[in-house]
Amino acid sequence: MDVRTYLRLLRRHWWIVLVTLMVAVGSAALITVRTPPRYVASVTFFVTTPSQGVTDAYQGSLFLQQRVKSYADLLRSDRLAQSVVAETPVGLTADDVQRRLSTSTETDTVLLRATVTDTDQTRAMKVTETLAAKFVELVQKVETTTEGRPAPIKIEVVNGPRVSAKPVSPQPTRNLIIGALVGLLLGAALAVLRGLVDVRLRDAAGLQRVTGSPLLGEVPFEAGAKSAPLIVGDAATSARAEAVRKLRTNLRFVDVHEPARVIAVTSALQGEGKTTLSCNLAIALAEAGWRVLLVDADLRRPKVADYLGLDGGVGLTDVLVGDVQVGDVVQRWGDRSLLVLPSGSAPPNPSELLGSKAMADLLLALRESADIVVIDTAPLLAVTDGVVVAVQADGALLVTQQGRTSRTQVAAAARSLHSVSVRLLGCVLNMTKVAKADAYQYEAYRIVPTGTPSVPADRASATRRSKSNGGDGVTERAQELTRLRR
Repeated sequence: MDVRTYLRLLRRHWWIVLVTLMVAVGSAALITVRTPPRYVASVTFFVTTPSQGVTDAYQGSLFLQQRVKSYADLLRSDRLAQSVVAETPVGLTADDVQRRLSTSTETDTVLLRATVTDTDQTRAMKVTETLAAKFVELVQKVETTTEGRPAPIKIEVVNGPRVSAKPVSPQPTRNLIIGALVGLLLGAALAVLRGLVDVRLRDAAGLQRVTGSPLLGEVPFEAGAKSAPLIVGDAATSARAEAVRKLRTNLRFVDVHEPARVIAVTSALQGEGKTTLSCNLAIALAEAGWRVLLVDADLRRPKVADYLGLDGGVGLTDVLVGDVQVGDVVQRWGDRSLLVLPSGSAPPNPSELLGSKAMADLLLALRESADIVVIDTAPLLAVTDGVVVAVQADGALLVTQQGRTSRTQVAAAARSLHSVSVRLLGCVLNMTKVAKADAYQYEAYRIVPTGTPSVPADRASATRRSKSNGGDGVTERAQELTRLRR
């Protein structure tokens, strides 16, 4: 993975970084508020010995440097702590004094520093004053020989005792800065980790890698699409409608040498928007002047008739079992060159019915009566109906919802098509998030038609083709469906 991948993961999961940062800063602020202030009192001792001459001074200095290290341990001794507690009854035990006391020495010097840290400023000062006095007395007692000669070591207080005027801890600014840095680092790590373990497909590049097929379109998410799924009326000028038109163009030119006339639209899972896309793709193709037949082959959960506002009680199932003729149940939708074959009655054996010879003969007949046949099929991973229909089509279009379907599920759906040699025309990433810059560019070029729209080039060519065959598209379609009815 490169730096761009990590940056993309951070941008995708920016909320994790923000939440972690807020939690870390809040925790640092809470700890700062709940931590009692602590004061520091200190005293510095100078250790010396009588010397004569330069040689004696040098040897005495080496002797004292070694001695100072022992005095540092002596400052933390039980004997000194007990004497301090006995001299200054401040509510502390000898162990309490030892825990509050720390010592340090200056390298290559004879200076010894003692520091007392306490939440009570006055108590810290008293303990330090008593400690300084008792330590000098203790050293004199320890260093005095049994013969009564004076001690060879002399301890003097050269700095302090003094106590800090302000608490040394907590330090709000430092704590908040550390909390913010920790929060940013931890949030970034969590965001990247979340992106690495997230198996859902979230971009077009990933969808192309998993399916091994070209990306034919990205349909943006629109909140109003749930109540108004079709790209008609006001929705005809939306970004979603423009994306479907781009899909229409890409689909028609995906293979100019072997164009697909019967297209099965499917998905890996239910609820990825395949039926909505099937309807809108059929509408977009019909707008361009193509003679389009939309077939609802999802016999288990048909939705095409509901979306288009048609009667779906009689349709494909009834034609396949021989109860009606296809010309009797095909319905024209709107004023476009779009015909719809609903699913019809719910059969007990959808897979067998869709894989029957009657279905193959029907698709052969429909191929001759329309320029393009769009078939809405069942999800591939739920049942085998979608594969059965896709085998009989010229190719399949795989629809995947962004951020919902995992890479494993999409790969399994693609394998189910490839395993039976279905031609996967391409894939569509549905309900994508559109960047504000892209949305702004589309809105800048969005034009709401106020008059009679011009005829698109592909529609004009289709019209000329229909007239060259002896009539307009509607008349020819009626004649062909009449022939099918016979």
